[in-house]
Amino acid sequence: MRIHVTFIDRVGITQEVLALLGARNLNLDAVEMIPPNVYIDAPTLSQEVLDELHDALMNVRGVQAVELVDILPGQRRRLQLDALLAAMRDPVLAVDPAGRVLLANPTLIELYGREPAGLPLSELFDDPQLAQTLIDKGFRLPMCEVSFRGQALLLDATPISGGADSSYLAGGLLTLYPPSRIGEHLASLHHDHAEGLDALLGRSAVLKQLKIRLRKVASLDAPLLIQGETGTGKELVARACHALSARRDAPFLALNCAALPESLAESELFGYAAGAFTGAQRGGKPGLLELADHGTVFLDEVGEMSPYLQAKLLRFLSDGCFRRIGGDREVRVDVRVLCATHRDLERMVGEGAFREDLYYRLNVLNLTVPPLRERGQDIILLAEHFLRQACAQIQRPPCRLSPATYPLLLGNRWAGNVRQLQNVIFRAAAICESEVIDCDSLELAGTALADAQPQDDALQVTSLEEAVQSFEKSLLERLYSLYPSTRQLAARLRTSHTAIGQRLRKYGIGPRAAQQ
Repeated sequence: MRIHVTFIDRVGITQEVLALLGARNLNLDAVEMIPPNVYIDAPTLSQEVLDELHDALMNVRGVQAVELVDILPGQRRRLQLDALLAAMRDPVLAVDPAGRVLLANPTLIELYGREPAGLPLSELFDDPQLAQTLIDKGFRLPMCEVSFRGQALLLDATPISGGADSSYLAGGLLTLYPPSRIGEHLASLHHDHAEGLDALLGRSAVLKQLKIRLRKVASLDAPLLIQGETGTGKELVARACHALSARRDAPFLALNCAALPESLAESELFGYAAGAFTGAQRGGKPGLLELADHGTVFLDEVGEMSPYLQAKLLRFLSDGCFRRIGGDREVRVDVRVLCATHRDLERMVGEGAFREDLYYRLNVLNLTVPPLRERGQDIILLAEHFLRQACAQIQRPPCRLSPATYPLLLGNRWAGNVRQLQNVIFRAAAICESEVIDCDSLELAGTALADAQPQDDALQVTSLEEAVQSFEKSLLERLYSLYPSTRQLAARLRTSHTAIGQRLRKYGIGPRAAQQ
């Protein structure tokens, strides 16, 4: 039985309570003193002795209540701690200030092969100097790579303070992570997009075709080359491909090959070994390929990659192995590589600026993201979406686009594509004080739309459908003189000649329409 005694705290009352227990020769498994409470675990206590003990305890001056409880507070905390440690996926151990293990969670015990409690840290890690470094630095050490039972892991050390003096060091908490776990954390921190196809907003025919093809290539575990102009959303397509694949629960990590010099891009992608160069992180550092093990690595602007990195990437794509900078150990990972570029890689191969063998390795599967100017009514849909986002971001009351802006938006070539449209709408939302954004507001936002100024009659547009039809007719009239057949015009606009024929008849364009 387990007893909870509540009393008024006074000098000597604890000794009186314990004396009553001792006088009855009870076998006590645990006694917890938390004044003004005492908790007693007496497994052999019978009901008869309990009744007599209850009366004796209540006769002690200051005792207020005696009751049975299911579990002692310390036992409850221990069960909760055990459950917490068991729920942790990564190996965790707590050590005292001298570096001896106090406790370890089941994951670490399984990894080590036995219960390590009481052992010094020097016996757990392959690096004999690591334990002393942790102790000397008070368990304040940047995350570093360590070798544990021959396995490369990342060590995160946290000091534990206690006592009346907050500077008192009670020990340290050590957590070991496989590189891919850090990759998961990085991926979740950098991920702020909708999942899968939901991120690709639009209902145009070309976007629907892209989504159909994307569904097919996402399930195929092979390299994918994504091509398209700057700002079309190639990374969104890559993220959607990852989200639709069997690797969706593993990390998705991205590297912009144009944003980093060769040496830094190499260390980011492949990592480096301990002592690889002056200032290198202790124990080395895993690169994105290791962090994304079983997941996906996205190489943006792969056309800007140096010849040296092209050769190293080719080797990895051939056998799944690589060496870190300064390392002599082969690292093997399971990673799907997605690449994107706005450049014509095939032309670069012909000019000798890109390796032909790497081009064919990357171009196993391919997608082409259409430019915004070919997506028709998606422009208005995206503009309205970005407007809602902008209003929420700058915390202004919701506003809307005037129908008069539709021809202006539809007629622009959008050299910067979706990214440019987003910037235009954001600036307009920030500048315009009215609830309705009109053409003047777009101009004040700095839009370069001189070639798409609306005519007076266009300013009277009252619906999206009317604006789309007006733009479509104007576009077909301009292009028909350059492509005077349905098949030529269909090829130029990447649609079927049947669809072009129907639209030409609808708008009365071409010799046949004139005869009718």
